Amino acid sequence: MAKLKVYVKNNQTEVKVPVGIRLLIRRCCQAVLSTEGYKENAEVSVSFVSNGEIKKLNGIYRNKDSVTDVLSFPLSVNGEAEISKETGYNMLGDIVISLETAVKQAQNYGHSLEREIGFLTVHSMLHLLGYDHETSTLDERIMREKEEFVLEKLGISRDTTFITEENQ
Repeated sequence: MAKLKVYVKNNQTEVKVPVGIRLLIRRCCQAVLSTEGYKENAEVSVSFVSNGEIKKLNGIYRNKDSVTDVLSFPLSVNGEAEISKETGYNMLGDIVISLETAVKQAQNYGHSLEREIGFLTVHSMLHLLGYDHETSTLDERIMREKEEFVLEKLGISRDTTFITEENQ
């Protein structure tokens, strides 16, 4: 099995990162790579940011003046991943998650924060591997099916409860 390095950074102060989220993100990244048959050593960066920061990034990179839940920044060019000089691993890219928006969406959808962050991570990992739901409804359907498959494989259902420090 290929090795995976996941760098998780908290670059916001609005929401406390719940215990176990870093491990969840690593599990989601690994599950996507495994499901997709990715055989190379890889690394991914995941950052939590504020709504203000993700709105700014969304404006710069997607020309959209609005808050979004997650952004994906693939590093591959024509399907070829950049190689890290430090590790020799394929650098798949960066995932940026607004933790504020993830909390709000989890509440709105009536599921756990674990489920929401798991979904956003899986969704973004698929983008890093080249999937794009904005080009056609068929691609969107394929991507949704893959997302649900990976989340089910991990046992993350819509009604999964997440244990935080407050309710342990």
